[in-house]
Amino acid sequence: MTTDTKKTETRTFEADVSRLLHMMVHSVYSDRDVFLRELISNAADACEKLRFESVSRPELLGDDPKPRITIAANPDNKELVVEDNGIGMSRDGMAEALGTIARSGT
Repeated sequence: MTTDTKKTETRTFEADVSRLLHMMVHSVYSDRDVFLRELISNAADACEKLRFESVSRPELLGDDPKPRITIAANPDNKELVVEDNGIGMSRDGMAEALGTIARSGT
């Protein structure tokens, strides 16, 4: 009588991140409406995070306590600018978020 023993092997997931990001941008964000929606969603997340954090730290609100998202068009430069007065991000936070795919901050 023999007993079959199976050995498991753990392998690291590998990906060409720059190629993966290129595919993501050109497939998911190729539709301008989806891309704009993502920018507005990120702005709303920043405003909501500020509201949440300001419950325990009201000084974060400063002189502009009302959440605001502004979308401005500049047809001469073919630009659409999305601005918010949300929580903002530190340099380290930006580095982490810009190198992360498919994770929301809220």
